[in-house]
Amino acid sequence: MEYFKYKNNFQPEKGSLLISEPFLPDPNFERTVVLLCEHNDEGSFGFVLNKPSTVLLDEIIEDVNDFSEKVYIGGPVQQDTLHFVHREENIEGGVPIAEGLYWGGNFEQLLTMINTKQVSGNDFRFFVGYSGWSEGQLKNELDADSWIVANYANEQLVFNTPEEELWKVVLKELGGRFNVYSNYPTDPRLN
Repeated sequence: MEYFKYKNNFQPEKGSLLISEPFLPDPNFERTVVLLCEHNDEGSFGFVLNKPSTVLLDEIIEDVNDFSEKVYIGGPVQQDTLHFVHREENIEGGVPIAEGLYWGGNFEQLLTMINTKQVSGNDFRFFVGYSGWSEGQLKNELDADSWIVANYANEQLVFNTPEEELWKVVLKELGGRFNVYSNYPTDPRLN
C-alpha cells in the first residue's frame, strides 16, 4: 500500500508550492496550487494561484483606470481583503518570496504605476482572501497526505502558466508517480 502515499521529500518553506492531492475533499482547495508566502513555527500562509474569481480588478478598486486583470480567490480566510504577488522589484516594501517573486508592498505606489502604464498585468496576481494555517496545522495536513510540496516556485510558473493547467504542470514537473497523479480524473469513479 506504500504506493498510495502522496508524500514527497520536500519540506514547506517560503516560496514553496503546495499542490492539493488529487482527491482532496475540501472545495476550497480542490486541484489547487498554493504559493506559500510565509512558513515558520507560528504558522503558514499563501495564495491559491489557480482559482480565478468572477471579478476584475478595476471592478473592485475605484482608483484603477483601464486595468481589467483577473482577481483570484487566494483562499477561504478574510475574503474581504485584497493582496498581490508580483515580479516588480521596485515596489517599496515588497517581500521577497522566491527569486523574481514578491508579495505585497506599497499599494499607492502600485496604483500610480498601473495608472501611468509603468507596469503590465502580466507582472501581477491579485487575490481576495488568503490561505492560512495555524501552528502545526499544515504539518498535520501534510502527515494526512492532503498536500504535495514542490520547492521550485518561480515567476515563469506563477505568471506564465494558464491557471487551468497549473495543477497538472506542477505535478508533471515533480515527475515519477506525481506525473501519474496529474492524469487522475476529478471523479475517481470515472477511472
